[in-house]
Amino acid sequence: MTFDGYPEGTPSVADLLVARAVDDHTAIVVDDRAWTWAETVAAAAARADLLRSLEGLEPPHIGVLLGNEPEYLFWLGAAALAGAVVVGINPTRRGEALAGDVRRTDCRVLVTDAAGAELLEGLDTGVPPDRVIRVDDPAYGSRVAAHAGVDAASVVARWGPRPADLYLLLFTSGTTGAPKAVRCTQGRLASIALRSAEAYDYDRDDVAYCAMPLFHGNALMVLWGPSLVVGATVALARRFSASGFLPDVRRYGVTTFTYVGKALAYVLATEPAPDDADCSLRRGFGTEASVADHAAFQARFGCVLTEGYGSSEGGVAINRVPGTPTGSLGLPSDDVVVVGPATGRECPPAEFDASGALRNGHDAVGEIVNRSGSGRFEGYYNDPAATAERLRDGWYWTGDLAYRDADGWFWFAGRGGDWLRVDSENLTAGPIERVLVRFPDVAAVAVYGVPDPRSGDQVMAALELLPGSGFDPEAFSTFLAAQGDLGTKWVPAFLRVTRALPQTANGKVTKSSLRTDGWWTGDDVLYRLRPGGSATRPAYELLGPDAVGALRDELAAHGRLGLVGG
Repeated sequence: MTFDGYPEGTPSVADLLVARAVDDHTAIVVDDRAWTWAETVAAAAARADLLRSLEGLEPPHIGVLLGNEPEYLFWLGAAALAGAVVVGINPTRRGEALAGDVRRTDCRVLVTDAAGAELLEGLDTGVPPDRVIRVDDPAYGSRVAAHAGVDAASVVARWGPRPADLYLLLFTSGTTGAPKAVRCTQGRLASIALRSAEAYDYDRDDVAYCAMPLFHGNALMVLWGPSLVVGATVALARRFSASGFLPDVRRYGVTTFTYVGKALAYVLATEPAPDDADCSLRRGFGTEASVADHAAFQARFGCVLTEGYGSSEGGVAINRVPGTPTGSLGLPSDDVVVVGPATGRECPPAEFDASGALRNGHDAVGEIVNRSGSGRFEGYYNDPAATAERLRDGWYWTGDLAYRDADGWFWFAGRGGDWLRVDSENLTAGPIERVLVRFPDVAAVAVYGVPDPRSGDQVMAALELLPGSGFDPEAFSTFLAAQGDLGTKWVPAFLRVTRALPQTANGKVTKSSLRTDGWWTGDDVLYRLRPGGSATRPAYELLGPDAVGALRDELAAHGRLGLVGG
């Protein structure tokens, strides 16, 4: 028997909060302040009552434009109790893009502070000024105090939030296009929280360090949610700081944390100390860390890290299990396969040469697809076309590329736009990036295609260096020659060396601007002269104006100049 699409007994987030209403264990710590779960739920109930006192909101969508502040967690609780919807507004967005995010998610209330109000200044968000709630306004405390003492259970009884009620709109990271608002019901988040608490061994004595942004699924689904389930403590970092990571771990007694992308690399770049492993940290969960950073972090801090493949949409989950090969995504739980987008058929297993290089990438690489159906995907808000694109033929299509080896292990091969065609051979960026990121002093790598003068693409790589490090083209060339699993067509023809790759607010590298810039923009691009170098002619040297002009002339001669910008 089901209740609104969920198994009978599935709780709502509101149910999980009510269960903590008299819990005196610490729920939130930040700086020198702390709140118990009882205080946190009471704060949420007061804000829920304030929200429902506003006229013309049924049920309200609340745009929350805040950093990692306790108020963010209070309003998450308020929305759950009142049956409202939290729209996590990304503070790195600007101008019309930011205003558009607010309008297309039908926000009727905005909760923000001085920093957020500055971003909103002069924008048409569709939210009237009297519905913009400033948590740092002197009058805010009085408004909330007028609703203090409201019982959380009575709020729930009055407004009746159900597991099937929409609760969150989470914007995708936007690595491959404009961010879309992912629907997440109370039942879905509560179910994820329950599973995560069990899978990652959360208990009441845990202190979970939240340095990833609260508007993203990573912080909510695998940190705040399971902490709520077991009554653990959330230690808030107002923003991620590599130098502040270990001091915060020691200050709060952190036992677990989450991460995305390059966060581990940044922490590892800080000066090590002999007692780094002598701390309370026991485990962490995240995505997209390099193999080397994963191993180095565990060794340095004496903790266990678990990586998983997934997304805010929830259509596919692939997890590392005992026996997972180094670098592999792991195994899925549903009928998940790698499918050729053009053929709709399952791709053959990957084949490797004696050095471990992928030999049949043209045939083996395809899109990760869940043939079981939509998984836990509940659709995009007000975007039926994007939802239908994800759910073609009754399957869930991730848009991500991978290949499977003969033993069934999945290996990430890039995003949907990461195909390159080099010398008539189809390649993907992921396997190349896994090799290049081994180079010392590199924090992250982005590989993408730029137009070849005659046809197809050439390989270009952008390398983000760790703080304080330099780049030696000769050393890089020597490194490339020593990588037995680097395919002959994988060697970058162009390099852009930078201190910071473009990234989303949650630390995922985005390549759109890199592709736009190509090799024809800026003065920091190196190009490969030939497979080897010499003392007088290095393998890579700076791409000067003459070389740029020559490349443009060659592209023009073959009718391909329109493929480059500038």
